[in-house]
Amino acid sequence: MSKQVKITEVVLRDANQSLIATRMPRSDFEDILETMDEAGYYSLEVWGGATFDSCLRYLDEDPWDRLRFIRSKVKKTKLQMLLRGQNILGYRHYSDDTVRAFVRKSVENGIDIIRIFDALNDPQNMATAIDECLKAGGHAQGTICYTISPIHTFESYVALGKTLEGMGCNSLCIKDMAGIMSPQVCYDLVSALKKEVNLPIFVHSHSTTGLGPMTLLKAIEAGAAGVDTAISIFSGGTSHPSTESLIYTLNEMGYDSGVDLKVCQKINDHFKPVQARFLKEGGLNPSVLTTKIDALNYQIPGGMLSNLISQLTAVDKLDRLDEVLEETPRVREDMGYPPLVTPMSQMVGTQAVTNVLTGERYKLVSKEIKSYCRGEYGKSPAPISAELMEKALGDEKPFEGRYDDTIEPEIPGAKAYLGDLAESEEDVLSYVAFPQQAEAFLKERQEKKALKVSYTIKEAK
Repeated sequence: MSKQVKITEVVLRDANQSLIATRMPRSDFEDILETMDEAGYYSLEVWGGATFDSCLRYLDEDPWDRLRFIRSKVKKTKLQMLLRGQNILGYRHYSDDTVRAFVRKSVENGIDIIRIFDALNDPQNMATAIDECLKAGGHAQGTICYTISPIHTFESYVALGKTLEGMGCNSLCIKDMAGIMSPQVCYDLVSALKKEVNLPIFVHSHSTTGLGPMTLLKAIEAGAAGVDTAISIFSGGTSHPSTESLIYTLNEMGYDSGVDLKVCQKINDHFKPVQARFLKEGGLNPSVLTTKIDALNYQIPGGMLSNLISQLTAVDKLDRLDEVLEETPRVREDMGYPPLVTPMSQMVGTQAVTNVLTGERYKLVSKEIKSYCRGEYGKSPAPISAELMEKALGDEKPFEGRYDDTIEPEIPGAKAYLGDLAESEEDVLSYVAFPQQAEAFLKERQEKKALKVSYTIKEAK
């Protein structure tokens, strides 16, 4: 009997987020959804991460409508999303009422599996979302963000896995956002977790450093229940290992993924002109498709590297990139070794740029890092350096306890402010998550409806 392995296809979320900054509109994939539903995937990652922000900010789409449309076409395959714990899909901590409502509505609108992570690996920051996901009937996938530091050990990762199991998670995910987990380390970590945790383990990695395909294969050999891949035309580089290449390999090794390569070919053929268009129009920079071995030294995810280059280019200081790359791990160490994942990657990177360009470390400290030092993002993995605490807070004492308990409920005020602009609880949640973008979107939607009514009345006359 062949061994089973589950495949999650990420082209509709993380692959297009990693390669084209989440700029893929619904029109690029709506005609292939029913075919994707026939491929035999365990799940499709379609929502969360940066998709919500991008829909409102760049694509002129209602992210909730996008999700409901996908659900209407995908009947058999599980739909999956990525949630940043207490940050939901934004860049700050939200009130518990917001987190619970967002999770509940995500499930109601079609999500089956919610992969819940925290940028600090602080289980306290995942607890509310996990609890609500389970209450709503969803599959809660607790997440371990993989990073390398003196304090991130197999023992610490296994302890987190056991904690997440105790919180009721249905499965675990090892999330290697920078593609820096070596094949052997992955094999050993999956094996260590399987000895101590009685949950299915999924592995998520990127191809940034070239290790991704080998890492996923070793994960499967160690007994991982499933892995994430991207259809080949949107794979490689800062994206993920290729779906078809891995399936082909697994078939030869006697594994059964349930995925049909002939259907994958149809899916890939559909996305070829999409990829070609983004290449031609500049939305896909060929450099993100190359292997970046330096990430093994700096542990900088591809998206973070692109952001650093963008910041330096904007002020005509790209020649200082090497200095920024060297400063980044020093800032990370000062901050207590947070994993470089949203929002920590942005915070560490921006501070590294500031330190280099001002010529003095922490001459200017961002408001986000001041909040971090106060304890507003949760517990830092290791103590924050005394120098940074002094520069950020001065004589101010950091917050003790759970900061989220001090955040007042946000939904009642948002509902009152929006009034008739909000037609549903989903509209209110969009506003709470991204006030400026959502309000502009809702106002434009209202204006379009008014124009349509006016036009209809004129036509009737």
